[in-house]
This record gives sequence, C-alpha cells and structure tokens, in this order.
Amino acid sequence: MANLTAKIYNQDGTLSGEQKLESKVFGVKANKALIHEIVVAQESNARETIANTKTRADVRGGGKKPWKQKHTGRSRHGSIRSPIWKGGGVVFGPRLGRVWNKKVNKKAKQAALRMVLSDKAAAHEILVLSALDLKEYKTKAVAALLKNLPTDGRKTLIALPTLTERIWKSAANLKIVTVSKTDSLNIVDIMKNRFLIITVDGVAALTKALS
Repeated sequence: MANLTAKIYNQDGTLSGEQKLESKVFGVKANKALIHEIVVAQESNARETIANTKTRADVRGGGKKPWKQKHTGRSRHGSIRSPIWKGGGVVFGPRLGRVWNKKVNKKAKQAALRMVLSDKAAAHEILVLSALDLKEYKTKAVAALLKNLPTDGRKTLIALPTLTERIWKSAANLKIVTVSKTDSLNIVDIMKNRFLIITVDGVAALTKALS
C-alpha cells in the first residue's frame, strides 16, 4: 500500500509540509455492515424517551364501580378508567421506562472508527494543522481559519487532543462547525461532516489510541 499522507497547514492557510498517516488507522478497508451497526447503536444510545402514556393505574378516578353487576341490562364494568372507556388508561402505549441502549463491542467500535477515518483520508478530506491557538474568544477567528483552508464552506469537524474553552466557545456560533476532542471522536460526527480538521498532535494521539 502506498504511503498515506495529508497536507499540513498553518492557521493562515499556508502549506507547511505533509503528515504521514499510519495505514493501520487511516488505510483500512470499509465494512458497511459494521459501520451501519455502530451508527444505529450510537444513535439509539443517544435517544431520549419522551412519549409517555398512562395505564389504568395512572389515570385519576375510577375507584367506584359505575353500576351494580347485575340486573341493569348493561354490560358489566368495574371502573370508568378501564382502557375500553373514553378517558381510560392506554394499553401497551409508550412508557418512560423504555430503554433504547444497545451494547457496542469496544473493538468493533474502534474498527468502525478506523474505517470512516480511512474513507476521509482516501478522499483527501483530512486537513492537518501544525497547531491551533486562538488568542481570544472570537467566532471570526474560527471563521477565518475555515476560509483559509480548502473546506469550501462545507460542514467541518475540528478534533483536538486538548479542547480549550476559548476554541469551543469561538466555534459554537458556527452552524457548519462541530468541535470534539480526539479521544471522543465518533463515527456519526465524522460522517455528518465533510471535512475533518485535526492538529499534528491530534493525529499522533489518534494513531496511538487506535493502533
């Protein structure tokens, strides 16, 4: 396999060299079934339970039998909060106790992460920065950084080994930017963003973690 490399840029957008990418992390063949499994699991684990219905035990009222058991000519009923009554409980409705979590094998998760990183590397969508340092809290500084780099105004994920509050807050107002630590990278964020911006130190940290 040919040597994998990515261009290294300074913050002003000038080229300063090339970054070697380890083939065991950035040159892995994709397995679509595995990637799909991990994406489904991640989105399921992030899902919140909102819908909640009341059973007959939760509905207010219904303590008294609506009419006597026999000799009324009507069908027998024990409570007006029975599911067959209007205003009664709901049978098999959604409840807050539902759990959506799916267990993910750690090795499978790391393998899928290597695959999506390899796809980005093959498409030349990994942009390496020599360093990223903001002097002040300025959204304009992050916007200028993206303008200097060949991101073409597309959605971009910035991954750093150390995420400072200054960088995080400066990027928060940009809808096309997602910021993450390298040790918290996930395949959903990588796939939802066209470009991945990472520092030289970030590449080293990511390579060490996924090797």
